[in-house]
Amino acid sequence: NNCVGAGNMKHFILFLLYTWSCSVFSLLLLGWNYFMCSSEECTFNGVLTQLVRAVTVLSIGALLFTSSMIMNVTFGLLTGIGTIDRLKKKANNSIGEAVEEPIPLKDVFGIGPYWTWLLPVDPLFEDFDKVVGYSTTQRLLREETRDDTDRVFSPSGLSKDMLSI
Repeated sequence: NNCVGAGNMKHFILFLLYTWSCSVFSLLLLGWNYFMCSSEECTFNGVLTQLVRAVTVLSIGALLFTSSMIMNVTFGLLTGIGTIDRLKKKANNSIGEAVEEPIPLKDVFGIGPYWTWLLPVDPLFEDFDKVVGYSTTQRLLREETRDDTDRVFSPSGLSKDMLSI
């Protein structure tokens, strides 16, 4: 129902966290300079005052937006219901009938070590088909070919499957 799915949920969460962190950092720097610095070098004048105001407004806007999105994504992970599905259920008064389960973090961040969760690398899933909810034809053919090469052949060239018939 939306553009953020199993394949890019980790990257979306990291984008939100990185943006939120940068917004907080810029507000802290501006606040520190505005409230704690008393020397002549710290005064804002002319154009610099307008730039500081613009950066402050942008930082506050980014902080509020990313905070809202982080809460929305967290709620979706905890309930297993996406935003659009939740709004549809709320409109139909069927939110209490939800049967979805929470999404395990290994289905978002993969099975790698915890320190890799903060790195913008693609996650490695334990069962890719289960996480995305489908299997591609190429993957099925590749697994079938792999299974064929794993068969044990007898000296006559017949596989054990053929001999058991």
